[in-house]
Amino acid sequence: MYKYDNYDQTIVDERVAQFRDQTARFLAGQLSEEEFRPLRLMNGLYIQRYAPMLRVAIPYGLLSSQQLRMLAHISRKYDKHYAHFSTRQNVQFNWPALETVPDILADLARVEMHAIQTSGNDIRNTTSDQFAGIAVDELEDPRPYCEIIRQWSTFHPEFSFLPRKFKIAVTGAVHDRAAVKVHDIGLFLVKNDAGEIGFNVVVGGGLGRTPFIGPSIRPFLEKQHLLSYLEAILRVYNRFGRRDNIYRARIKILVNDLGKEEFTRQVEAEWNHIKDSVLKLDQQEIERMKSFFTAPDYDQNAAEDNSFEAAEKSNKAFATWVKRNLFVHKIAGYKAVIISLKAPGIAPGDATDEQMDHIADLADHYSYGEIVVTHDQNLVLPNVKQADLFDLWQKLSAKHLATANIGLLTDMICCPGLDFCSLANAGSIPIANQINEKFDDIDYLHDIGDIKIKMSGCMNACGHHHVGHIGILGVSKKGEEFYQLTLGGSSENDACLGERLGPAVAKKEVANVIARLLDVYVEQRQEEERFLDTFRRIGIKPFKDRVYPKQPVKEEACANH
Repeated sequence: MYKYDNYDQTIVDERVAQFRDQTARFLAGQLSEEEFRPLRLMNGLYIQRYAPMLRVAIPYGLLSSQQLRMLAHISRKYDKHYAHFSTRQNVQFNWPALETVPDILADLARVEMHAIQTSGNDIRNTTSDQFAGIAVDELEDPRPYCEIIRQWSTFHPEFSFLPRKFKIAVTGAVHDRAAVKVHDIGLFLVKNDAGEIGFNVVVGGGLGRTPFIGPSIRPFLEKQHLLSYLEAILRVYNRFGRRDNIYRARIKILVNDLGKEEFTRQVEAEWNHIKDSVLKLDQQEIERMKSFFTAPDYDQNAAEDNSFEAAEKSNKAFATWVKRNLFVHKIAGYKAVIISLKAPGIAPGDATDEQMDHIADLADHYSYGEIVVTHDQNLVLPNVKQADLFDLWQKLSAKHLATANIGLLTDMICCPGLDFCSLANAGSIPIANQINEKFDDIDYLHDIGDIKIKMSGCMNACGHHHVGHIGILGVSKKGEEFYQLTLGGSSENDACLGERLGPAVAKKEVANVIARLLDVYVEQRQEEERFLDTFRRIGIKPFKDRVYPKQPVKEEACANH
């Protein structure tokens, strides 16, 4: 993984000192709330419903065991013994005292971490495929390019006050596991007819109040032009993006208003002025960045051990976990292990300090000291020998980290909702608990198979409800919590927005409504069909009819009788 040099460390240390001074002046009454707000947002600090919330950057989701132990330490010393992993491969602390935040940032700086540009109208954390570097379907590891983008975008003087927040995702795999098409800029590593690898550039995706699937504006961009083309896109957005209306300020609105062709024309015109400038990437710099992401010293004989198969045959619980929580690895004899942060009774994405320390120890022992945060609010140990899987499963089970539900109904994406967020209209965590209680039969969940439930407490869509197979959006009706459902969304290669099912349902009915939807699926599915496949084949009407049955019309008595 990338290691800070003196420049990186100096920048982060200086930012800690600056924010310490700014916080002290605010607490002393020398800065007003209005003056302090942009300063705290630049350092990832929000004021939530009950306490400040600090969002910490985890670039492209990659953590060392040392860094995870630091997050555990911070949760223990400054918070309430847990942290929340988000859909943007970041981590959030929900209860720090304002006066302690500079100390938290100082602790983070000791392990090459920070909270810079995790909020505010700037370029946020660049995200990627959680299986980058190990996936069989990967054309090239995207993480070196994520790091190049991170360094270019951090403290970029031209893009510190954009019309609105800005998010970039990069993937190098055939299968999109990074939700690339619903980002402000999405980058797919692709190969052209000449066998050269470059980028397919997608712009103007996004969820929230006005969701869009981003269109491709340049199907093939040479690697050397990556930064200059990104700069051109940002310049057009910075110049013409709306600042008069927060709800229409994202680049997706600009792309939609101008149209793909006109937006592309303006980007290309801007790019022609800067494509051969200092922004041009030479191969030497690309290779230097690649040198930070070399493969570990794999055991070349790992595939010869057959104890894994024997344990799978003799232990049903282990076999169930193997079926759902492993991901195929490009090196024979190795697997990626997905650690579920979706145990029943736990807020999705939360991990305790004890669990984080435990996972860090397991990463050192079994996975070369690396952990990855996923878009689905889980964690991954990316490089585990198959001979170690049974021992690892037992140790994960001891800390409630081996729930065999990856990709199943209870592996929900869930924002903090009304429990923490001041923007939320309704709770998300209580609905997750309701769903867990309703669907507690693991055999039934496995029979239902792959299904993605994504839930947001408001239209900001932090839970990505628009692209869930079943999306759940919390709304407020006269002060009461209701939930609007959508069906048929996807954030993968076939990205599309879900279709609204009908009127919002009462809070107590959400899990029951999902049960009715699943009944329709079970009745209508064909062999090997996922919920999403069945929905696309039969449409929304059978689901709608089951949830909102028509009331029988009463015949009026004849006047002659």
